[in-house]
Amino acid sequence: MTAYPQLLQTVLDTTRPRELAEFYRRLLGLTYRPGDEPPQEGGDDDKDWLVLRDATGAARLAFQRVAELPPTTWPRPDIPMQMHLDCTVPDVEQLHQQRARAESLGARLLLDRHDDAQEPLYVLADPSGHPFCIFVA
Repeated sequence: MTAYPQLLQTVLDTTRPRELAEFYRRLLGLTYRPGDEPPQEGGDDDKDWLVLRDATGAARLAFQRVAELPPTTWPRPDIPMQMHLDCTVPDVEQLHQQRARAESLGARLLLDRHDDAQEPLYVLADPSGHPFCIFVA
């Protein structure tokens, strides 16, 4: 027995698990857990739970279907973020490139702080409305 519970993965609620899994798979270069791959052309895609893994096979993100998901109103406090993902890049050039990539995959910009000398960053929302940050570190 270990002294502490071990973190397995981060689970994101979504009304569209495949769409959100595909967004993060493409954004972060992850792969599906065996059996979670998209169905063959014309096949049903009714999965309620999908898992993405990193290059070592470790589970990183899971996606769970929910009936509804009100999007955060951040930065207004009406509906808080509750959680978000932090992603880093090595420099400002990569910051701009990764913002463009994320937007081309369906993200939308929530906050532009790319010109902050201390911590250049973008806060974006994924296709289900979950905020995530890309910043230089």
